[in-house]
This record gives sequence, structure tokens and C-alpha cells, in this order.
Amino acid sequence: MCGIVGYVGPRPSQDILLAGLARLEYRGYDSAGIAVIDESGSLGMRKKAGKLQVLRDSLADAALPEGTTGIGHTRWATHGGPTDANAHPHLADEDRLALIHNGIIENFAALRAELIADGVTFRSETDTEVAAALLGREYRRTGDLQEAFRAVVNRLEGAFTLLALHQDQPGLVVGARRNSPLVIGLGEGENFLGSDVAAFVEHTRRALAIGQDEIVAITPDAVTVTDFAGNPVESEPFEVSWDAASAEKGGWPSFMAKEVAEQPEAVANTVRGRIRDGEVVIPELDGLDDLFRGIDRVIITACGTASYAALVGKYAIEQWARIPADVELAHEFRYRDPVIGENTLVVSISQSGETMDTLMAVKYARERGARTLSVCNTQGATIPRESDAVVYTHAGPEVAVASTKAFVAQITALLLLGLHVGRVRGSVSAAESAAAVAELEALPGKVAKVLAEEQAHVAQLAGWMADTRSVLFLGRHVGYPIALEGALKLKEISYIHAEGFAAGELKHGPIALIEPGQPVFVLVPSPRHSALLHAKVVSNIQEIRARGARVIVIAEEGDAAVLPFADEVIRIPLAGALFEPVLAVVPLQIFAMALATAKGLDVDQPRNLAKSVTVE
Repeated sequence: MCGIVGYVGPRPSQDILLAGLARLEYRGYDSAGIAVIDESGSLGMRKKAGKLQVLRDSLADAALPEGTTGIGHTRWATHGGPTDANAHPHLADEDRLALIHNGIIENFAALRAELIADGVTFRSETDTEVAAALLGREYRRTGDLQEAFRAVVNRLEGAFTLLALHQDQPGLVVGARRNSPLVIGLGEGENFLGSDVAAFVEHTRRALAIGQDEIVAITPDAVTVTDFAGNPVESEPFEVSWDAASAEKGGWPSFMAKEVAEQPEAVANTVRGRIRDGEVVIPELDGLDDLFRGIDRVIITACGTASYAALVGKYAIEQWARIPADVELAHEFRYRDPVIGENTLVVSISQSGETMDTLMAVKYARERGARTLSVCNTQGATIPRESDAVVYTHAGPEVAVASTKAFVAQITALLLLGLHVGRVRGSVSAAESAAAVAELEALPGKVAKVLAEEQAHVAQLAGWMADTRSVLFLGRHVGYPIALEGALKLKEISYIHAEGFAAGELKHGPIALIEPGQPVFVLVPSPRHSALLHAKVVSNIQEIRARGARVIVIAEEGDAAVLPFADEVIRIPLAGALFEPVLAVVPLQIFAMALATAKGLDVDQPRNLAKSVTVE
């Protein structure tokens, strides 16, 4: 889950590399480094442990010679700690070759032993330096970087994106990918490589995705893509749908604050173009009606925050499409021999489209004959290309590690999917469909209302609770996955113990955690949708209040029944039962962000985490 960038062209590469790495730092920020070939044809390299700013400061003190060919890397540590020595790039061939890597080389130990026996001395603990040493050895044999690359990648096992340059071949950067992302940026007289389009979107919005087991070579005037056997590969360019300004803070104190504020737009953009004549019609799914009529089971697979969106999607698909739906954690799915077949639809959810656990689950499903559909926020990503169909969310770039606007966009996309499949199967009535469409169209405005009316209140609560050591979250029905997500957000960025529970489970064990002063968030379902469920949750509130808990309730406007039992009430607008999660999660996002800020923590780059998890 590292960030990589490559450049060849007429401009000084160092500035382009550093700017690209700044946009990729969400992928890892344990260390950073760059390598450039200068005008004299010599290779210069600098790498530093710590965030990108440490490298910037080092280069400001002693700049590398200018050059127009370069590669850069920002690391999330796997093999070896975050030290200068373990940072990328790694050098080989008497320091004339530099290589960077995203992923894990699973057979590195055997290769390292082979190289040591061949007289190679290693300077780091990484698996990456093994690839660099292999490439250096092959280059000495072939004298051609592309040919050497082809020989090396066919010996590697695991997940990798590799970029390399050699001072004997200035004006050339070669890359390869297997189970890890790599995208080409197509410029005029210059070309780019990156693990994400964010690496180069400031300079070009024309991009080309690299497929599985492919090698790319870029020069200022040409891009060549082949498979690992050397056969030419043709790919279609695509246009990036957002510009560089979308990935800038734009005056906000953090990317997370900006992205929370952008949620009304993220929901609106995900809905846009998918309502036709008062019904949900997803254009990307045209021609798949027979598939949807023929399936008898849906499995939604995802990890982390996306898995909680999946739990909401399960309710929507079952209610509107009337198909049994299950949610599976992607990293568990393929290891338990699940029962799937040609009538199973496996829906994967990934913001980046590169989540390795989820990608492997999709491949497993396809191998066993299931049909696959992905919900993704990133054009040109691997998971959509590996799936039979894709429903893109249109949240725009999400830079903060803790997901916010991508999450609400994922829920919105799953609501759309449930309605689309329900229409195709004839299982949702015209009246129910019309009501749902009205809810979808009103949803962005309701999210904006929560932000406008409750943000200051919730932030004030968080400020009062900055010393809290544990927070619990309770919910029922679609409130349960939101309780899980609220707890995850708090854990991710404030490092406070937090747990989400189904409220009905309280009496089966978790109530033992309740003691005087224990903060508990309770998501209260609307009494308009189920008076019984509402009464059950109010009863849960009474149970914990009787034991001294401090209760913060999230309830719809006008719900007076919660007032006698709540210490604080956060209001959300009236909405349909399946649409409430999009509104209820917003105060929990704000709470986590405000509490982490009150503790003086970096909400955008929490410790030990990275945005895109490209290792399994």
C-alpha cells in the first residue's frame, strides 16, 4: 500500500515527483524517497524515514542535481521497520539502477539466499531490495532494462508494482504490475506512471490502466505495454473525471473535514444520471437484466468501512430485490470454501478498487462460476476490470485515510443497486419505487442539513470528552452497521477503545461494560417505520441509563420519546428507514474527527494505517 510515481519529459523531475508523492502520501507515510538521472547521466537518490516533509527538508538543505527522468516512493512499512535504509528507492548494479516497489514479494527469502550465495550484500531488511538486486544482475547480463525486467518479474511471487530506471538509459522508466495498481498518465512530450491517477492529474487527465502481469516502458514521446511474455498489449485510454483542485485541501483544516463537508455532493453525484422516468435505472448495468432475473443469491464482500456499507446494502437488496443476501469479509471469504455457483452474484465494494483482500475474493468467485459486480470510486482500478460489471460511486478523490464521503456514496450506490435489480425482477412496487426515488433525490439536502445544524453541537460534545478512554455504540436494523462504523472511525483516528454492538445483544454480555460515566451513542430508529423496534431501543437506553451510562442519542426530528432518557440528543431529518444510515453516520464522523483534533492528532494520517490496502 505504498505510493509510487515515475516521470520522463522535459521538466525537472524532482518537483513533479514530490508533488505526486504529496498526493499519494495517503497510501503510506512511514518514509519517502526519490531517484533521478541528472543531465550528466548520473543517478542521484535521496530517501528518508518519516513523512514526506522530512525528505523535502533534506532536499531543501542539499538538493539533488536536476534531471528529467525520475521515480519516487512513499512507504507503508511491511518488511523491515521505517528506517532510512529500508526506505525506497533501493539501488543495485553498483548504484546505477534504482527500483521502487508496492506490494509484497512472497518468495523473497529464497531469492535473497540465492543472491547472497552469488555474492550480493544487502543494505536493508526489505523484500524490495531482492527485486532490485535481481534486476541489476539481469541488466548486467542483457544490457536492456525492459528485457531484464521481463526476466525478473517472471521469477517473483506475490503482489507487486515495480518501477525502475538505469543511468545507462536516461529518458526511460520501466514498470510492471501483478495484483497491485499502476496507471499511466499520457502527456504531450512527457509521460507519467503512478499507483493512482492522483500522482499526475495536475499535469494530465488522460490515463491508461496497466493490466495484470503487464510491463510498461515510458519515454517522453512513447508508451509501450507488453505482457510478461513480451507480447504487445492494446489498452483504451480514459479521461480522469476530476481535476487536481479536487485533491487539495482548499482552505480546510484537514482533508477529512473537507471530505465530510463534501458528502452532500458525493451523494448527489452518485445518484445523478441514474433516475429515469421516476425509476432507478443504472446505465452501466444495461444488458444485464437476464443475469439479475436468474440469480438466486447475492454475496456482498468487502473490508473495513466498506463492509459496513455492505451490511446496509444487504437490507436494501433483500427488501427491494427479494433475493437472499449475505455479507462476507473479503479476507475470510475464499478461505472457507463457500458454496457459490453460476446463479450467485458476488458484489464487491472497494473505494480504491485495489483492495487486495477484495480483489482476491472477486477472482475466487469468478473461478467458481459466480457472476461479479463491483462498487468502486476509482476509474481504471483493478477490481472493476476483473468484474463482470461495475457501479461507480462518484465521490471524487478521498485523501483522508479514514473514509467518509466514499462510505456514504457506497451506501447510496447499494440503494440504487437494490432498486435497479428490484425493478428488473418486478419485486418492487411502483409506489415503493417512487417513494424511494423521492428519498434519493432529497438525500443530499438532508445530509447538508445535518452538517449545518449539528456540526457545532457534536464538536462541542467531542471537546468535552477528549479524555474519554472508551466509547460504545448501539444500533438496531440498519443502525447496527452505523454503530460499527462509528466505533471504527473513533478507533482509526483518535486511538480510543470503541465498540459497536447490535442493541439487542446488550443483555447477552456487553452490558457488563456499562459503568457510571460510560459514554454510549445510541442510534434510535424512527417510530414511524417500526413502533416496536423504536420501543425496544428506548428500552435498551433505559437499561444502560439505569447503570450510570452517559447516553448520547441520535434520533429523528420530533422523536420526543427519547428525551427523558438521553443526556444529549443529536437530530437527523425524517427519512425512509433504509436512507437513515446516510444521515446518522455524519454526526459520528464529526465526533471522531473533533475528538481526535482535540487530542492533537493527525486526522488525515493516523498511525499504522494507509488508505489503500494492496497487500493481503
